[in-house]
Amino acid sequence: MSSDSYDKGQSITWLALFTSLSTLICCGLLIVLVSLGLGATYASLTDSVPFLVTLGKYKAVTFTVAGILISLSLWLAYRPGRSCPTDPQLAAKCQRIHVWNKRLLILAGIAWCLGFFAAYLALPLQIWLEA
Repeated sequence: MSSDSYDKGQSITWLALFTSLSTLICCGLLIVLVSLGLGATYASLTDSVPFLVTLGKYKAVTFTVAGILISLSLWLAYRPGRSCPTDPQLAAKCQRIHVWNKRLLILAGIAWCLGFFAAYLALPLQIWLEA
């Protein structure tokens, strides 16, 4: 296996982290700021950074793409037959990349779950608890 295949796996993991963080920013940030009574802050933030409104408008697509990328990253990290090269330098690089991929996947998974909770579960849960 070449070093390029490990770099591609790392790139996909970074992309998964970026998209999962975008789910947290588009949806989780809104819930947190409004819950803290900072709705005006969120309104001025969306005025300054208008793509937040677009992310919120297409949150189903954003969550789906992020979920697919996280799943692909999980498969790349834990696929059957995954092995590192026998060359000591490449093997060391492979192991470092694998450790960082696991860390990034955990971070991406947490961000995706927090964003999903804020976007889809927080309001129904609050309504159910108040009833």
